[in-house]
Amino acid sequence: MPRSLRVAIVGAGPAGIYAADALLKSEAAVAPGVSIDIFERMPAPFGLIRYGVAPDHPRIKGIITALHQVLDKPQVRLFGNVDYPNDISLDELHSFYDAVIFSTGATADRALSIPGVELDGSYGAADFVSWYDGHPDVPRTWPLDAEKVAVLGVGNVALDVARILAKTADELLPTEIPANVHDGLKANKAVEVHVFGRRGPAQAKFSPMELRELDHSPNIEVIVNPEDIDYDEGSIATRRGNKQADMVAKTLENWAIRDIGDRPHKLFLHFFESPIEIVGEDGKVVGLRTERTELDGTGNVKGTGAFTTWDVQSVYRAVGYLSDELPKLPWDVETGTVPDEGGRVIENGAHLASTYVTGWIRRGPIGLIGHTKGDANETVANLLADHAEGRLLAPSTPEPAAVETFLSERQVRFTTWEGWYKLDAAEKALGAAEGRERVKIVEREGMLDASGA
Repeated sequence: MPRSLRVAIVGAGPAGIYAADALLKSEAAVAPGVSIDIFERMPAPFGLIRYGVAPDHPRIKGIITALHQVLDKPQVRLFGNVDYPNDISLDELHSFYDAVIFSTGATADRALSIPGVELDGSYGAADFVSWYDGHPDVPRTWPLDAEKVAVLGVGNVALDVARILAKTADELLPTEIPANVHDGLKANKAVEVHVFGRRGPAQAKFSPMELRELDHSPNIEVIVNPEDIDYDEGSIATRRGNKQADMVAKTLENWAIRDIGDRPHKLFLHFFESPIEIVGEDGKVVGLRTERTELDGTGNVKGTGAFTTWDVQSVYRAVGYLSDELPKLPWDVETGTVPDEGGRVIENGAHLASTYVTGWIRRGPIGLIGHTKGDANETVANLLADHAEGRLLAPSTPEPAAVETFLSERQVRFTTWEGWYKLDAAEKALGAAEGRERVKIVEREGMLDASGA
């Protein structure tokens, strides 16, 4: 009797769970059946949803409900707090599974090559996001002593960072932020936040809803300079062909023509300002120097030779994420991705047998969370085609119990899907004691204990 197709997925964020869902909905799930184990280096699942989405965005966190339905399926197991490759290597994965899908995402900041990035007060946005989202592997404190702050970038991460810096701690208290984050934000001195983009309103990568949410806070006055509302032929074409870009531009236009109100914290959205230097004195940030740009007709910009130095005491670089290189897999240094064709990992022009990628590790950290569904469907379709044509490696020990035995013998303190329910209940109990929905447990040991690892 043929056994179930055994698949390992490394990374329990949306991309990996979408891949599991695609497998469960395939014909292979009917006969001979599929058996899926998801490995995650954090003690809890959900990746970007738990550690990359701002705590005041419960709507986006609602995606967890859909992901829950996948992980609830009996064909799926979760092994949390298991690190690739330190706890389990690629060869070891292949010994247990017919195929391995990597969906490890992106957690580091993409480099920004301008003078002054090394100064005290110059921060990567990814590190700040990890702090306010209660990531267990980052420091518990964050320096928030700057009254005027710059955020570089015009994507949703830049908006999240700017909004968290501009809101008051008590505004965020109803969310799941842990006590250390609330205490840190209470000491935040920022009263001015300046967001800088080198191109114009039509080129901003904000989501319309995320942008509008900036204006919902009773403490944040959003300000746009009317001189920054400018379009060329390329920009007009972008607006005509992209409904979201048009909605963003309209929102910015409305803000540019209104009177400035009296909310206590000011959040400025600057366009056509290209950062060229983070200015420092005695090793600390004291300003940001930008060059004014102008549209060139195509939607791109060129420098004008006019420079401005902005009075800020800290700078957050939100210019994109970068994936961590995965040992034993080929790597494209330029894109920060694993080379692939249709999700098949490609090394020296050939498919690395039984090895696949999906999500940001495959195509880079671009697009919204839901966009990784298409990646997952394509990758899984090609995996199943390889299975049907006998191209997958045969694992030496495909029995499901062998993996648990292996991890136990390695003395890996792993969590399970059942353990997530225990952690979930523990966090909700902490929240209930304070009249909140949830309080996130930060320490790794605390998460492991609550999970019954």
